[in-house]
Amino acid sequence: MTNFLPESNAFNNLLRDLQGSSVLVLGHRRPDGDCIGSQVAMTRILRSLGIDAVAVNQDPIPRTLEKFVGDTPFLNPSEVEAGVFKIITVDCADHARVGEELKEKFPAVFLNIDHHVSNTKFAEHNFIFSDASATGEILAKLFFDSSYEIDKISAEALYLGICTDTGQFCYSGTNAVVFEICRKLCEAGCEPADVAHELYEREKPGRIQLLQKFLASFKMELDNRVCIGNVRQKFYDETGTKPEDAESFVDYARSLEGVEIGVLVEDRNGMLKGSLRAKHKKYRVDLLAKNFSGGGHACAAGFNMELPFNDFYPKLVDAIETHLEKVEGGRL
Repeated sequence: MTNFLPESNAFNNLLRDLQGSSVLVLGHRRPDGDCIGSQVAMTRILRSLGIDAVAVNQDPIPRTLEKFVGDTPFLNPSEVEAGVFKIITVDCADHARVGEELKEKFPAVFLNIDHHVSNTKFAEHNFIFSDASATGEILAKLFFDSSYEIDKISAEALYLGICTDTGQFCYSGTNAVVFEICRKLCEAGCEPADVAHELYEREKPGRIQLLQKFLASFKMELDNRVCIGNVRQKFYDETGTKPEDAESFVDYARSLEGVEIGVLVEDRNGMLKGSLRAKHKKYRVDLLAKNFSGGGHACAAGFNMELPFNDFYPKLVDAIETHLEKVEGGRL
């Protein structure tokens, strides 16, 4: 056995205890690469152990991630009756992230696997590693330590999670262990070029048009240390796109020279979804997101608000200014 995590023995025992149970593997709303990849791999490993397991999501799988599912069974909430299931959540910082319908149907969570520093440890068993680059990295370590058979679909799903949550291996969470895990996933059948093609070489013209509108919305704030962009509902309507097409747009706001925090605010008729990205973990945007009942990682966080965009914008700038003052004063 490999020894990436000392908790692997306990994890292995928990999975063995699931023999004879029916398991649902839940991910978060508006699933991203790490969410879908983790659900795929977790579900497939359970099924390889003879455990009845299916993945369930409140929202549809994004177009660019469909290829990574393979023959893994995925259901929507309407296809699952409330009943006696063991619930596993992956990549969810709190129980509400699975969506209200799923939370109401399945109020008790057996196992929670995640890497968000803001995780509330809401399950009976919690495997939270906030220093990990992705939930996919955590699962890969647990699987390798337990000598589970990782097939090609699972290997590419785990690599997908790591690749997307490290920003193509550019973020500060990328280290030697991450590359070692990816090397082992390649040995298990992952083809990085195929993953990259699916993720980054299948752009729709509408998404590029949406990106143009997002870039044109940029506002520089607080001595150009903060860049805030927005995507309005009318932008989706005009370009024939969906919210999933704005995935990763916030990275453009952060990428500008001199910018310390980049922000995307998606405005769907007063329902706001914010994404925060920082260039350094000292900025703790997870704590900034808490001002708006959100959370996440030190360098990547998010929140949801119900407020007109024009009313919310000055509140956002004020909160960021106060937060930066705390960072500079060492008061976080």
